[in-house]
Amino acid sequence: MDTLTSAQSPSVWRHLDFQLLLGGRLVSQLGDQLQFLALPLLVVALTGSSTQAGLVLGLQTVVFLVFGLIAGALVDRWDRKAAMIICEIGRGLLVATVPVAAALGVLGMPQLYAVALLTGVLSTLFSAANSSALPNIVSRAELPAALGAIGAMSNGLRIVGATLAGIAYALGRVVPFAFNAVSFLVSAVALRAVRAEFQEARNTALASPRELLTDIREGLAWLWRKPVIRVLALLDAGDSLRYGAGYLLIIMLAQQLHANPTQVGIVFTGAAVGALVGSLAAPALTRRFSLGRLSIVMLWVEALTFPLYALAPTWWLLLVVAFAESVVSPIYNVGLDTYRITVTPDALRGRVTSAIDTLTTGASAIGAMASGALIALLGARTLTYALAVWLLLLALIATTSRTVRNAQATG
Repeated sequence: MDTLTSAQSPSVWRHLDFQLLLGGRLVSQLGDQLQFLALPLLVVALTGSSTQAGLVLGLQTVVFLVFGLIAGALVDRWDRKAAMIICEIGRGLLVATVPVAAALGVLGMPQLYAVALLTGVLSTLFSAANSSALPNIVSRAELPAALGAIGAMSNGLRIVGATLAGIAYALGRVVPFAFNAVSFLVSAVALRAVRAEFQEARNTALASPRELLTDIREGLAWLWRKPVIRVLALLDAGDSLRYGAGYLLIIMLAQQLHANPTQVGIVFTGAAVGALVGSLAAPALTRRFSLGRLSIVMLWVEALTFPLYALAPTWWLLLVVAFAESVVSPIYNVGLDTYRITVTPDALRGRVTSAIDTLTTGASAIGAMASGALIALLGARTLTYALAVWLLLLALIATTSRTVRNAQATG
């Protein structure tokens, strides 16, 4: 049997534990999609303020940036499965307060801010534990197939999420929140049914603030001593900077081509379809090509396709570009995640993953926040070309880096 199975191979699907993990994640992420798209609509309906809608949405990102490193250190000390179950139950109860308050006629912005803040904390903890648990559920040989399946599921939900969120919101403003509350509880039940342990045996004693700081430093020091993970993390941060700026940029380019809101949504659906195709192809391609080659190819494809956004004469050609640009990233991500998970000791996975996620999320947030001012200053097309030059620089760095060229997916 091939050592790295495809996403369609029966081997990874023979694991009941993986089926439970994926099924719970499917339901929970669907609920998250519905709530993410419905939340700004609810805030605008309550306040008439798009500014407040943006603040509520931005709270979770702020929480992740502030709390991410601490969360990684905590889940490396805690029982990951228990932590994930508690986080899911906690998020379910918090989100359930929204439809309850609406039914009682007392729903207001202070509650929505509190729910966003507290669910952000729990989501950060859950994410750190979740990303560290998978290699204890499936074998090393099955990791690419499992990661590809998870990526395909997430991108499939991106395709249908907006439509389902619109339908749910049309049924009632708080219907998406009620569904999401239930979805968290379904996920908790699925996690409880998983028989495998989510970590290797170790001391799970509580830590003092000083010990947590020592743990964080230990994780960062280990990451810095691994040149492949370090260099690729920095390149990913550079790519995330462009990605964060690209969302508003593509919307502005589409509007300049007189695309209506539905057509703008279709452009982003094209990107999700491209990412889905990449996720499905990832297990086979990560088996065939080295991690270094995948990284270099991804950056060159992005660098060469991104300027086409500015050259597209119609909105539907924007869709074609979005599809083409989005195929390669999931393939590389599966290869990178397989490598990182494999070479990182189990006791450090939460800290290493959180450190990288904090770096890339921070870069994406900076890009998103700067995009509006840069578009106003330079214009959408000029900014597109500037970001294409930035991607070209990243591609050249990757191509000339011996560390990247020699990186192997097998670790």
